[in-house]
Amino acid sequence: METILTAPKNIAASTPGNTTNISGSQAVLEAFIAEGIDTIFGYPGGAIMPIYDALYDYNKELTHILVRHEQGAIHAAQGYARSSGRTGVVFATSGPGATNLVTGLADAMIDSTPLVCVTGQVFAHLLGTDAFQEVDVINITTPITKWNYQVTDATEIPHVLAKAFYIARTGRPGPVLIDITKNAQLQKFDYEGYKKCEHIRSYRPKPIIRKEFIEKAAQLINEAKKPFVLFGQGVILGKAENEFKAFIEKANLPAAWTLLGLSALPTDHPLNVGMLGMHGNYGPNVLTNECDVLIAVGMRFDDRVTGRLDKYAKQAKVIHLDIDPAEIDKNVQTTVAVWGDCKETLPMLTKLIQPNQNKVWIDKFSEFAQKEYDVVIHEELNPRTDIMTMGEVIKTLNELTNGNAIIVTDVGQHQMVACRYAKFNQSKSNITSGGAGTMGFGLPAAIGAKYGAPNRTVVAITGDGGFQMTLQELGTIMQFNVDVKILILNNRFLGMVRQWQQLFNDKRYSFVDITSPDFVQLAKAYHIEANSIDKRKDLKNALQTMLNHNGSYLLEVMVGKENNVFPMVPQGCSVAEIRLQ
Repeated sequence: METILTAPKNIAASTPGNTTNISGSQAVLEAFIAEGIDTIFGYPGGAIMPIYDALYDYNKELTHILVRHEQGAIHAAQGYARSSGRTGVVFATSGPGATNLVTGLADAMIDSTPLVCVTGQVFAHLLGTDAFQEVDVINITTPITKWNYQVTDATEIPHVLAKAFYIARTGRPGPVLIDITKNAQLQKFDYEGYKKCEHIRSYRPKPIIRKEFIEKAAQLINEAKKPFVLFGQGVILGKAENEFKAFIEKANLPAAWTLLGLSALPTDHPLNVGMLGMHGNYGPNVLTNECDVLIAVGMRFDDRVTGRLDKYAKQAKVIHLDIDPAEIDKNVQTTVAVWGDCKETLPMLTKLIQPNQNKVWIDKFSEFAQKEYDVVIHEELNPRTDIMTMGEVIKTLNELTNGNAIIVTDVGQHQMVACRYAKFNQSKSNITSGGAGTMGFGLPAAIGAKYGAPNRTVVAITGDGGFQMTLQELGTIMQFNVDVKILILNNRFLGMVRQWQQLFNDKRYSFVDITSPDFVQLAKAYHIEANSIDKRKDLKNALQTMLNHNGSYLLEVMVGKENNVFPMVPQGCSVAEIRLQ
């Protein structure tokens, strides 16, 4: 059945069977309101001008945030979606406006972020003529969207947008792009109200749950001596945090998180054994190759988690819970596949598993954690030199936020350090670019995250390299008074690439030494308060000042130039070959 929503107050009220003559542009905005959208991130241009003209009359129902670059718009929409759990919405014009969304679309696709992007397009009769700012955005974005569609007739708009929102948010979420020609935006048609999509033939967002596989999985867990749970963002996307917690607590199952799974389980939970992957914790990586049953929940066995696949968990029986059947057996051969939404499958599995202690097995994680602390963590958080480390900055930030802030990171060494050492008490608190690793993600995503969770403290942690990729979004912060705290960890290098060049290319530092502007003066040019420190004695007060400031604030902290992030699984090695130094 489809839910029928009558037109909001901008259009004369209509009921099914009654019609109102409106433009395609108005129909776009009516669809947004009917879908509960309140915020749009975008940038106008010639081919989308009719929609922006219509938006002029919708300023009470819809908030539009004018970014400084279309890439900033889509990253902001990603941040909004990730902090709110809702669908992010983007406007861009044709040609370069549309192509500037490509990086964000690819990022959202691989990180399963629900977005609806509306792009303007040239008049339908000009399609294929190489008209001014005409780009075949449909063919360009087909591989990096969950669905895309070009509208050339206004009468299609209500149905197409209903379908777009349904596809974006259901099943495994993802980005959808709708390209609307200018004539369709201008065209008037008889509008009969908005019908919210609740079903599409041939599209099954949730696979059928097979109870016999639940039973087989429970049997394997009950027989296990060394069970180990890996959890990813699927727990958050499925709103299954409580169900997951109940699952691991019933049988005392040690659980480790992927980069995007971070914050699904409180950091200090006794069964949270840390981070998986290339810069993850020592125990979770090594013991992956010692467990007898590996239980993956809402994660996709990314190469950064598995290392060498031919040496990954070969001794273990693998249970994989996922909503996307395409992920089953894609990288790691599964013993039992549990298809379905983990909010539904986890309680079914929990009901069948037996209480357990697993004390000896859990103690082994503690032993590895102690070794990692002695060799790596203690020095990172309590350095003996005068040079500050990224880790101690995050440690001090933890003390001041008590694990209650939303942390948005850019990509690089600071990202790995922040995810390793930041503390989180609630879900949807870690927002980062995972699968794509997009430098420049952090600042605009933090803007969107603040709109998605206006009552929470949002801290953007970025490096000097990534910050310079999208720093123009300081203009967005200035214009809309967005209360985002910006923490730049400046090591005067493209640090992650430099680390690899040091370890694997004989310190041949090829084009990683980066010069930056005076970030404090730059921020002040945008009327944003700012400070820069390079002494440990100033760190706590500087962070407290940043957090207490009423409004946006930029703090630059000068950290060591050649500090490395450890542990590390070198490329081409198994997870058990992780290096502590």
